[in-house]
Amino acid sequence: MVTETDVVLPDGRSLHVYDTGPARVTVFWHHGTPNTGAPPGPLLPLARELGVRFVSFDRPGYRTSTPVPGRTVGDVAGWVAAVADALGIGRFAVLGHSGGSSHALACAALLPDRVLAAAGLAAVAPFDAPGLDWFGGMAAASAASLRAAADGRVAKEKHEAAAEFDPDVFTAADFAALKGSWSWLDEVVRAALADGPGGLIDDDLAYVTPWGGDPASISAPVLLVHGEEDRMIPAAHSAWLAGRCPDAEYRPSPGDGHLSVLRHAADALTWLAGHGSRSSEATTGAR
Repeated sequence: MVTETDVVLPDGRSLHVYDTGPARVTVFWHHGTPNTGAPPGPLLPLARELGVRFVSFDRPGYRTSTPVPGRTVGDVAGWVAAVADALGIGRFAVLGHSGGSSHALACAALLPDRVLAAAGLAAVAPFDAPGLDWFGGMAAASAASLRAAADGRVAKEKHEAAAEFDPDVFTAADFAALKGSWSWLDEVVRAALADGPGGLIDDDLAYVTPWGGDPASISAPVLLVHGEEDRMIPAAHSAWLAGRCPDAEYRPSPGDGHLSVLRHAADALTWLAGHGSRSSEATTGAR
């Protein structure tokens, strides 16, 4: 069962928060763009088996979470810390998909005393990543959307007003995932866009802005999984991140695109639960 509530932040803004309730290991889920923050439905049965508590929230600008114009990817660390404090959670793991993976990694970089382990699927590397051809290999529609964001809010808003879905950003495997085990994504995308593209615009503007935290400072173990056929965010992004993070495992996934890579989300959650448990035991001295 998922409970929903609004958590008021120290600055008076609020976040719409989701919580599956106390369990052995807490995992903060970071959603993609445009999604709501509802914990991933396809993973909830496994989470119960593993003893994982999912906590998540709609990022500012989505649904009832107060917009924060000009927010950065790194700002998420403060929001996660505030939600964890409100719920009485000390340490936790982080998991994300797509741009949500970037937010998860930023948490690990900026909250080293609280993040036990981090996992990301189809992560987006920092825009200022040295040596990375950031737009290289992207489908034309994906590159155009993010280039518009790089030109500023006005250009991005103009782009979104005229943008139409281009199926070329997804592979056949992606469409199969949408029709099958990850059809849940349709639900969270529709909910995210119900009140307009504000959250999406703020997300994309954040992706083309420095994070405010360096992946090289992450001390927790990191798992990165990326589809080798990803046309939205090419696998070079996760490869770069894996080379930057001190303790990272990179698993390229042949044949997978941006969405079908989620077939590995169960493995990522299992990996997180294991690392989270071991880290918690080491911290508390438990046997």
